[in-house]
Amino acid sequence: MDATALKAMQTPLKDAYREDAGKALITLRARGTLDDQSIACKVETGRALAVAGLHPATGGSGLELCSGDMLLEALVACAGVTLKAVATALEFKLGNATVEAEGDLDFRGTLGVARDAPVGFREIRLKFNLDTDEPQERIDSLLKLTERYCVVFQTINNKPTLTVSAN
Repeated sequence: MDATALKAMQTPLKDAYREDAGKALITLRARGTLDDQSIACKVETGRALAVAGLHPATGGSGLELCSGDMLLEALVACAGVTLKAVATALEFKLGNATVEAEGDLDFRGTLGVARDAPVGFREIRLKFNLDTDEPQERIDSLLKLTERYCVVFQTINNKPTLTVSAN
C-alpha cells in the first residue's frame, strides 16, 4: 500500500469522525473463561483460543502463554502496525524493519514476597530496527509519530481509568 491508497482508505473515516465524534468511539472487548482443570484462562482472540497461565517464575509450567508476554506482544504488534502506517503516510523509504519489546518484572511483587516490590513491569523498552537511508530527522519524526499514535503505547504510558466489577 502506498500513501495515496492509505489516504483514500482513511479519508472517509476521518471525515465521518470529524462530522460526528460519536462515530469514532468504539468499544473493543476481550473475553476469557477460567479453566476448570488448571490455573489458566482461555482467552478468545477471534481467530483462536489462547490459553494464558502462570509464568514459570510464579510456579507455572511454561506451557501456557504468559499475560506479561502477551502485553509486550500487543505493544510490538500495535507499534509495528502504527510505524508501518506512519511510514506509508510520510512516504518514508523503509526496507526491512523489526520491532522488539522487553520489560523487567520483579516477581516478588506478584507473589507477595516483598511489599516494596511493584506488581507489574518496572520498565518496558521498545526498539525498532530500521533498514533505511532516511536522514535522522525523518527517523526521529517517524518514531515520534509512531509513539503518538500507537494505541497500546499510549494506553500504557497514560494510565486509563480502570474499573473492576463482579456479577
